[in-house]
Amino acid sequence: MGQFSSARETIELIATGKVTAAAETTEALERIHKIDQSGYELNSVLAVSADALERAREIDNKKSARPLEGLPILIKDNIEAMGLPATAGSLALAGREVHRDSTLVRRLREAGAVIIGATNLSEWANIRSTKSTSGWSAVGGLTTNPWIHQHSAGGSSSGSGAAVAAGLVTLAVGSETDGSIVCPASVNGCVGIKPTVGSVSRDGMIPISSSQDSPGPMGRSVRDVALLLEVMMATEGYQKVAENNENLRIGVVREWMTQSEKTNQLFDDSVKLLEKFGISLVDVAIPSPGESVSEDEFNVLMYELHDDLAQYLETRPGNGAKTLKDVVEFNLAHGESEMQYFKQELFDQALELGGRGEKYREVRARNLAWADSLLSSALDGVDVLIGAAYAPSWVSTLGKGDDYASASWISMAPAIAGTPIGALPMGLVDGLPVAMGVVSRANDELNLVRAMSRIESALGLGVLVPTFRK
Repeated sequence: MGQFSSARETIELIATGKVTAAAETTEALERIHKIDQSGYELNSVLAVSADALERAREIDNKKSARPLEGLPILIKDNIEAMGLPATAGSLALAGREVHRDSTLVRRLREAGAVIIGATNLSEWANIRSTKSTSGWSAVGGLTTNPWIHQHSAGGSSSGSGAAVAAGLVTLAVGSETDGSIVCPASVNGCVGIKPTVGSVSRDGMIPISSSQDSPGPMGRSVRDVALLLEVMMATEGYQKVAENNENLRIGVVREWMTQSEKTNQLFDDSVKLLEKFGISLVDVAIPSPGESVSEDEFNVLMYELHDDLAQYLETRPGNGAKTLKDVVEFNLAHGESEMQYFKQELFDQALELGGRGEKYREVRARNLAWADSLLSSALDGVDVLIGAAYAPSWVSTLGKGDDYASASWISMAPAIAGTPIGALPMGLVDGLPVAMGVVSRANDELNLVRAMSRIESALGLGVLVPTFRK
C-alpha cells in the first residue's frame, strides 16, 4: 500500500489476500528507518517492537475478520505493552521491564492490530516543568515536525501525531490531559479525538490525573479515527455515523480563537464553507476564563499527580522509583541527562502541595462546576461546538518552553469536565497545518464523530501530505 493510504483500505486488502500483514508491517518498519531514524530524522518512534514481524506472520497464518486485522499501529510510550519500554520518556523508568499488556493494548491485539512500536512524547506528558519542550524526552530525544524540521510536533502526544502525519503508520494511540492529542493533531495536520474520560481503559497507562487523562485515537481521516475509536472504546457505530449525512446544528464559538490572525481568518473562511455545505450554524458566546480557573486546574493536576503517579509506580514491577519523590531524586542524581534543558519545578510543587485532601476537593469542585456550567450553557440547543485550536507550529527551542500563548483555550473546559474533544485539519498557514476543534457533550462521541466527518467533507481537504522541509 502507499505511504498515505487509509487504514480501512489496508485492512480490506489484507482481508482479501491482496497484501499480507507481514508485508504491511515490513513497509512500516522500512518507513520508520528511512524517514524517522535516518533521512529526514523525524524521531517520532522511541522504540520498535522486536516481534512485530513475527506477530504479523501469525496473523497471516490465522486470518480472521477482525476490525484491525493485520494493521500496523503505534502507541504512545506512556502505555504498557509487552516488548516496549513504557517510560513516559523518562530515564527513571528506562530498563524497567514491562510484564503485561495494558487493557487497551490487549484490546488492540484482540482486534488484530500489530503493535509495531512506541512513540516519543513530551517527557512525563509535559507535566515536569513550565520550560519543557514539547516532543523532547531524555529517552527519545526531540521529535520534529514533518512539515518543517525545526518546528515543534506539539505535545504531549508528539510522536503519535508526527508519525501518522508523516505516513509511517495509518493509526496511532495518543493520550490527553489538556490538549495533548488536540495540539499534535493540529500542528502536524492529522485528526485526533480525546474521548470522554473513563470511556477508554487507563489500566497500564502512566498517569497524571485520574479526572482528566484519556487515551485517544489519531489518524489521517475521521473515518479511520472512528474505526480505532470503536476498538478502543469496545463499542460500535462511529464508522457508520461518519457516513451519516443528516443535518446537525453547530455552535460557533468565536471566543475560541488564536493569536494568529491568519489562523483566525482561515477559521472564518472554513465556517462559511460549512454554511454553504448546508450545515446549520449558530454563534455561541461564552465568557473567557479568569486566571483563577487555570490556576485551579493546575492545582488539581498537581494534587492528583502526587497520588496517581505514586499509585502507578508502586504497582509496576521491577526496581526503581516508587513515588514522585523518588523520581525527583533520580532526576537530581542524573541531572546531566535529565535536566540539561529544563528543571522539574512542577514536580517540586506537586510534592509541596501533597495529595488529595480537603483543599483538593474544594478546588476540584469549584473547577468542575465552572467547566460543567460553561459547556452545559454553550451546548444548549446545538449538537457540538467548534473553534480554532492552535496557531501554526512554533520553532522548537530546547530549554525555553513552548509558544502556547498563541493557542485558543478550546481544550480547557473539556479537559476539566472530562468531555470529548476532537481536532481535524482546516488548512495551511505559512506552510504549516492548523486545525478546527470540535467539542461535544460527555459520552456523545457519536455526535462528535458525525460533526467531524461532515466538517471534513465540507472543507474537502483530503489527506494533508507534509512537505518534509529540512
